[in-house]
Parts: sequence; structure tokens; C-alpha cells
Amino acid sequence: MKKIDQVCIIDDDPTHIFITKKYVELSGLVENIMIYKNGKEAYDHLKAIFTASEKLPEIILLDLNMPIWDGWQFLEEFIKIPIKSKINIFILTSSVSATDKIQAEKFNLNGNYLVKPIAFSEIKTIFSTL
Repeated sequence: MKKIDQVCIIDDDPTHIFITKKYVELSGLVENIMIYKNGKEAYDHLKAIFTASEKLPEIILLDLNMPIWDGWQFLEEFIKIPIKSKINIFILTSSVSATDKIQAEKFNLNGNYLVKPIAFSEIKTIFSTL
């Protein structure tokens, strides 16, 4: 499997951040992990990285229900950045709402919709598909 330079976790729940980060580390396939606690913080930092022509993450694991900016607000703004490189976004949420799954389809993320808690096997599957 190919090594991944950077993975970005956007989530406000410390328990899920810990679990997801640990699974990403255990995969042995990721060099760096970026962690943001809400969509606004993530957007601001990722836009600054893009503006500075630095390397953006190859994978974003995005929670939906967060304070300040939720995952949907992040996506609405993030897709406006004219990024040329491929970034694989996976929704990682506790929401099993049909409305959220329909919303994910609008961003072409219906196949990338994972319900927490994530299993180590799901992380390995995500990384093996890249």
C-alpha cells in the first residue's frame, strides 16, 4: 500500500479524536496527522496552507456535528477553494440521519459516509483504496 503524507481529522469529540488518531497511527501508512476541533478552524488553516502553496492532506475525516462551523459549513466553503490536487473526504459522524446521507450525496460523498465509532478495519479499507 502507498504511504500517505497527511491525514486531517476534523472533530470536536476528544474520545473520537483519540480513537481515530490511534487507528491512523496503527495503520503505519500515514506520515502526519492534522487535527482540528471545528470546521472553521480547519478551513482557516487549510486555506492558509493552500495559499502558501504547501501540501494539503490527502484524506480528510470530517465530523458533521461540531460547534462554530459544522461539517456541512466546512464543505460549503472548502469546495470553493480552487484546489487542483485530489483530496479524499470521508464523513465520519455519529449521525444516522437519512437527511445527512442525502446531503452527503450533494457533495458526492454518499459512498464516503462512515458512522462512528469507526473500526480499525474501516481505516485500513479507506487507506487501501487510495
